[in-house]
Amino acid sequence: MPHPKFWRDDNGLSQLLLPLAIVWNAVTRIRMGLGTAWRAPVPGVCVGNLVVGGAGKTPLAIALARHLIATGHTPHFLSRGYGGRERGPVQVDLQHHDANAVGDEPLLLAAVAPTWVARNRPAGARMACAAGADVIVMDDGFQNPTLAKDISVLAIDGGYGFGNHRVMPAGPLRERLSSGLWRADAAVVIGTDATGALNGIRHYCAVHKAHFTPYPDDAIAGKRVFAFAGIGRPEKFYATLRQIGCTLAATKDFPDHHFYTAGQIMTLCEDAAALDAIPVTTEKDYVRLSDDAKAMIHVLRVELEWADMSSLDQILNKISSDG
Repeated sequence: MPHPKFWRDDNGLSQLLLPLAIVWNAVTRIRMGLGTAWRAPVPGVCVGNLVVGGAGKTPLAIALARHLIATGHTPHFLSRGYGGRERGPVQVDLQHHDANAVGDEPLLLAAVAPTWVARNRPAGARMACAAGADVIVMDDGFQNPTLAKDISVLAIDGGYGFGNHRVMPAGPLRERLSSGLWRADAAVVIGTDATGALNGIRHYCAVHKAHFTPYPDDAIAGKRVFAFAGIGRPEKFYATLRQIGCTLAATKDFPDHHFYTAGQIMTLCEDAAALDAIPVTTEKDYVRLSDDAKAMIHVLRVELEWADMSSLDQILNKISSDG
């Protein structure tokens, strides 16, 4: 679901929830300390985040995998498949699987490289290695202790940062900021650093900058649109539409990973028509739509653009040097 507004500030409700935040953090620390992580025979790159949803980890994982492919590697993605019914391990087949089966993010990943959905991460990694992967790129799993990581990269939303810097449910953090940053090898701040997040993380790990760039789309750019999204931070999507000159006639937020019914899509299209606007959503939402719905909805596609292209080599240097 979209982040609660009180997660941004030091307020009474946040303070009231601090005891629960202490319990959450304690449980997280205990869980992460249990057992021994299995180490795959190939390097493992984990792309995660410290806040709940909306940081941009999937586009970052895609950018890293594309660079690995360009430099002669054979990466496979590994995902939990949040929102899908498959427990795995199973390789995503774009001809047969939909978001109901494997979740939305694996469908985006599978368009770039072989992708495995597995609730049991080591089992998924074993299958990927057996299928020819020479690097495993984990989309999420930074707080999962079962699979060893050779490189851990954090995606940080520059517009949101770490909210009020408190652990759930008092704030958006999955764990204490310091403990998470100490385990990271690199952090990528995506978008303008509006909260000063850079200032507090430079002494923990290497920091890189990137931003989302929308693909040119004459059907949307500069037009009047009705925008809807079921992502962690829908305001990022709306800001990107404004960036390409769109006029937002109206917006509609849904819970993160929301599956749209036929009735909801028809209502959205009717509301858009009443406003003389084009219905448009994110790529992550689009893969959750039925084929009939896709024919009625436009999609805004974006890619990650780096402030310094050498960032990719710096982040993946350990793999390049080992190879």
